[in-house]
Amino acid sequence: MFSQTLTPSFYDTDALGHINNTRVPQWFEGARNDLFRIFTPDLDMKKWELIMARIEVDYVGELFYGRDVEIRTWVCKIGNSSFTVLQEAWQDGKMGARGKAFMVRYDFANGRALTLTDDQKAMLGVHFKDDI
Repeated sequence: MFSQTLTPSFYDTDALGHINNTRVPQWFEGARNDLFRIFTPDLDMKKWELIMARIEVDYVGELFYGRDVEIRTWVCKIGNSSFTVLQEAWQDGKMGARGKAFMVRYDFANGRALTLTDDQKAMLGVHFKDDI
């Protein structure tokens, strides 16, 4: 599991004082950088080989301004050319959001999916968690 803690800004709130629902997917994306480094260690966009095929986010509780949020990141499925990232946002011991990102290893020059290497599968597997 990867873990990243962030402190919500006033900018992140909505008119009701909650974290705006558009911010959570952005937080999840930022927390995927550790997984991105498996494919592009220096995060150089010229060497990038991942695309996101789909995301989904379930809002299961409230998240608030002024209190730290922990983003937890795992891999819950590994395929031939794709993998699924499972992420959760926790605040004060309660889950506020849970989501998945469906990632594909991709050859931009030829416009096609690439098979994950055995090394990439092994590194992803270190962070594996069953999707319950």
